[in-house]
Amino acid sequence: MKLSEKDSAHSKESDLVKEKLDWSCLLLVASFVGAFGSSFLYGYNLSVVNAPTPYIKAFYNESWERRHGHPIDPDTLTLLWSVTVSIFAIGGLVGTLMVKLIGKVLGRKYTLLVNNGFAISAALLMACSLQAGAFEMLIVGRFIMGVDGGISLSVLPMYLNEISPKEIRGALGQVTAIFICIGVFTGQLLGLPELLGKESTWPYLFGVIAVPALVQLVSLPFLPESPRFLLFEKHDQAGAEKAFQTFLGKADVSREVEEVLAESRVQRNIQLVSVLELLRSPFVRWQVITVIVTMACYQLCGLNAIWFYTNSIFGKAGISPEMIPYITLSTGGIETLAAIFSGLVIERLGRRPLLIGGFGLMALFFGIITITLTFQDHAPWIPYLSIVCILAIIASFCSGPEKSGHLLFPGLCHNLPHRCCLFLFCPA
Repeated sequence: MKLSEKDSAHSKESDLVKEKLDWSCLLLVASFVGAFGSSFLYGYNLSVVNAPTPYIKAFYNESWERRHGHPIDPDTLTLLWSVTVSIFAIGGLVGTLMVKLIGKVLGRKYTLLVNNGFAISAALLMACSLQAGAFEMLIVGRFIMGVDGGISLSVLPMYLNEISPKEIRGALGQVTAIFICIGVFTGQLLGLPELLGKESTWPYLFGVIAVPALVQLVSLPFLPESPRFLLFEKHDQAGAEKAFQTFLGKADVSREVEEVLAESRVQRNIQLVSVLELLRSPFVRWQVITVIVTMACYQLCGLNAIWFYTNSIFGKAGISPEMIPYITLSTGGIETLAAIFSGLVIERLGRRPLLIGGFGLMALFFGIITITLTFQDHAPWIPYLSIVCILAIIASFCSGPEKSGHLLFPGLCHNLPHRCCLFLFCPA
């Protein structure tokens, strides 16, 4: 009798573990597929323009000379290259502004699916630009890829947050940031001269963009829509229950459905205000200041400039051209390791210390690199100190502000009636 009871208890425990593993595996599949076709591409496009810079500039010069009969003016070439690099960010802003309308009509899953069309069309434009002899295709492709990044980085975290239970919501939230780092590293790796970083193969660096998009395009249809979207927007309780059952791997999802319904009742009582009303309200003034200052520091800290112009920075630091691609590769590796480290310690140390510490260390190393770049000709070891500073800046950002900034806002705004408008400052 006791043996039978023990076997029964062991069987129940095994079933419980199996059930947990089932939903954990399915959620991991959803998060990996989503991140590979979304945040991975964003990180990849941050670094992919770095290695082929001289070949792309030569292509611009050849196209200009073929059309106008004379080489391109250096200032015009610099302007075109600056537009090529920066238009990715402008596309990101446009994509972010499109999310609210598209996401409400199509839902989370189908927005991600439609967004793959932007990535594939951008990949085709950029990969075929050399063959067509039209550098405008590369610029337009970068803009479209920015739109893709703006949409995906807004919708993917929303989708992962809505399909996951509370217990692992934070862990799944780390997947987006880690895949951005992996994307940056992959762009640097494929840009090595031994792979695709050659004059004859640089268009394939942009053609690779289509691969993650196609993987997401064929995989995501087999996953359910967000159950919260089905309940909130479509009022489809049966569909939401089925989605929860699929993701959680259990038949009884009444507790999860009731939590979503309770959240819906709370949100109906939330006061929606305009941005001007938000700025005038004394009750959320410190929250608004915190969000604006943090996101301003996040976007203006100079890290994107490092990603876009790493090779130029290392070249001006006195590093030989042959060594630059391999030193650049180390920046992506450092970023990935720092992101993993942040994911392991963020719950223990808290968001605020990582945020303040990360920005503080970045300010310190930016000050040092300013000095080393100024006096780099005075001693042979100074250029190597510049490399150390760049790696330290990247590690400081990725171990603190990159994750802590976004994860700080839900805690600031969760119980506020004005929280919807506060999140407007994050993508902008």
